[in-house]
Amino acid sequence: MDFNVEDFKCSELKNGNFVKPCFATFKLNGEDRDWEIVKASDSVAILIYNQDSDSFVCVKQFRPAVYLQDKSTTGVTLELCAGILDKDLSLEEIASEEIYEECGFKVEADKLSKITSFYTSVGFAGSKQHLYFAEVNESMRINAGGGVAGEETIEVVEIPLCKAKEVMYDESIPKTPGLLYAFNWFLAKKGNL
Repeated sequence: MDFNVEDFKCSELKNGNFVKPCFATFKLNGEDRDWEIVKASDSVAILIYNQDSDSFVCVKQFRPAVYLQDKSTTGVTLELCAGILDKDLSLEEIASEEIYEECGFKVEADKLSKITSFYTSVGFAGSKQHLYFAEVNESMRINAGGGVAGEETIEVVEIPLCKAKEVMYDESIPKTPGLLYAFNWFLAKKGNL
């Protein structure tokens, strides 16, 4: 899939839907301090292991913030399937929906296993991500995935298990810390599937 970026511009965000920039002032150990913060939504992410292909099902997406920071990356990152917590559903139900929307597999919420939760972008956002694990096979593939039309442009990719460490340490591939953590968790805990 091509990600063709044109006419990229930044402007001040007045009324954001998903992030709210703010300026915090506080006292820390009796000293006045201030900090620039972005209030961002918490999220779920899912490490998906395809038993039939012995691979991880991941996504590639164009991320404007990555593009802004380093245009040599083209802004396209390798990530886990993930989504923000913007619905009145359980974490597992949101994760199940994201797997279907982004990757095309039907995984029931009760078939997801919680790995852990952690905070991301702690220097400016501090949003919490809940990490899950799902095993799939080709009989569970309903469609090609790709995300919600008009909202996301997602390419579904499979990373063979035998290439996971190589991908983890290949600095030419922009990727998220959550993906690195999840791959490492799998290799340490589940490598004998």
